[in-house]
Amino acid sequence: MLDEIRISSLGVIDSSTLPLGPGLTVVTGETGAGKTMIVTALGLLLGGRSDSGAVRTGAKAARVEGVVRTTSLAGFGPAVEEAGGVVEDDAVVLARNISAEGRSRAYAGGAGVPVAVLGELAGPLVAVHGQSDQHRLLRPAAQREALDRFGGEEVGALLRTYRETHDALVAVERELATTLASVQERAQEADLLRFGLEQIEAVAPAAGEDVELAAEESRLGYADELRTAAEQAREALSSETGAPDALATVAAARAALEGVVEHDAEVAALAQRVAEVGYLLADVAADVASYASRVEVDPARLAAVSERRAALTALQRKYGESVADVLAWSQRSAQRLTELEGADDSIEGLRADRARLRDELAAAGAALSAARTTAAAELGTRVEAELAQLAMPHARFRIDVAQSEGGEDDDVEPLQVGERRLRFARHGLDDVELLLAANTGSEPRPLGKGASGGELSRVMLALEVSLAATSPVPTFVFDEVDAGVGGKAGIEIGRRLAALAAHKQVLVVTHLPQVAAYADTHVVVRKESDGSVTSSGLTVLDDTAREHELSRMLAGLEASDTAVAHARELLASAGQARSGRS
Repeated sequence: MLDEIRISSLGVIDSSTLPLGPGLTVVTGETGAGKTMIVTALGLLLGGRSDSGAVRTGAKAARVEGVVRTTSLAGFGPAVEEAGGVVEDDAVVLARNISAEGRSRAYAGGAGVPVAVLGELAGPLVAVHGQSDQHRLLRPAAQREALDRFGGEEVGALLRTYRETHDALVAVERELATTLASVQERAQEADLLRFGLEQIEAVAPAAGEDVELAAEESRLGYADELRTAAEQAREALSSETGAPDALATVAAARAALEGVVEHDAEVAALAQRVAEVGYLLADVAADVASYASRVEVDPARLAAVSERRAALTALQRKYGESVADVLAWSQRSAQRLTELEGADDSIEGLRADRARLRDELAAAGAALSAARTTAAAELGTRVEAELAQLAMPHARFRIDVAQSEGGEDDDVEPLQVGERRLRFARHGLDDVELLLAANTGSEPRPLGKGASGGELSRVMLALEVSLAATSPVPTFVFDEVDAGVGGKAGIEIGRRLAALAAHKQVLVVTHLPQVAAYADTHVVVRKESDGSVTSSGLTVLDDTAREHELSRMLAGLEASDTAVAHARELLASAGQARSGRS
């Protein structure tokens, strides 16, 4: 619930505070005094679009604050804290600044937040109704939403089930359309993959084969050089022709040292090390001789290796820089080919899913239509009863819930529901229309064709009173919804607003004294001017001041004895009605 609204430098309002207690708060004032600025201020707190033109002339910025009592507002406090704000003493201050240059800043619980976040926080707290809402009520979507709201959780649960099924159907149909549209592309891709896999399968490369073959080709290509080098090395190590060699030289060195070992122990160690060198040279000489004997010139094998490497290189040019890359491409492509070849199965599966979901959607839509029809009958009865209390005793109000037959030329294939083929959308199968017959003998007609502005105001109020019990919104704001209404109808509007205020916090901006008389709190907007600057302020009226304000509204004269007497009569009558409200 809103505790108060503080306004500074907004339009003609310099600085004022509007206290908002429980029950019905009425705001009155002369034309042009700034009553609409209160609704403008609320719109800014609800995240509405800012307008630098609304900043008071000469001011740097306008500021609007709303103090929200979090008691009984489940989830509001945690949402503010999640946005970075603070809840103090079960209260949160929401604020909006509009600079003269057009910049806008929003705050929740002392923390700066995006305007959209402020709207998300405050939007569910207040329902604002004005002259424009009468036109909104003429829209089929708004009429359907009102009915669904009245239907409560039963209709809400059915609508959620329907929408979930509808969204799933849309997703399946989109995927099916995409799959069907790409059949040719898929076939071409499959052919390319199949060709590549066949090429790789024909060569059948092995992991690491390219490295091994490169080494073998190099060895075979230089076989003569390798063998010659090995034979020369063997000859240098161990000559077969009696020429000086390394083994003979080492043997001579060993013999020289061993001849004098008895004279120095260190020489013995050196002789031993020379002996070890001789053994190593002998082993190396044997290995080199063995290698030389094994090196063969094999032109046939060299040709085979070169041919094999050429085949692998051809694959590497197309499918990867190495055999490992080629094998990885082969694995990925085999998986992708399996997917593509299963496209027909996928299409059939999608078609089966589509058929199943359409059946489920038809059942969900039929259940939703039935629940809406039941709710429509009950809401129609309630609104008729409310209209009778609003000086429309002969009015007949009906809510039609109907479906449209689909045709062959429809963009979306109609849904088979029982024996009928019906158009459908995300909101269901139904077209909801509010019908009114304001007078005896006339047939109910759509609101936009059969209701005057005053009748529309009363229909909207009757709807809000009827929907109040199911509405989660704690605060209702009505901005001159009584326009075009007067006399007895005005009294009845005041009575019904007071009845709504028994369950909700209600703020009404009105020009009718018959409505203002029912206020629990009466606030007047007064305009003053010093000759150069005009400003307006808000004042909460006591009983005496209320009599004078109502007399002004009745006759334009605050001091008229007749008007004051009439005002007292209005207040007394309204007081009796308020004391008996539930």
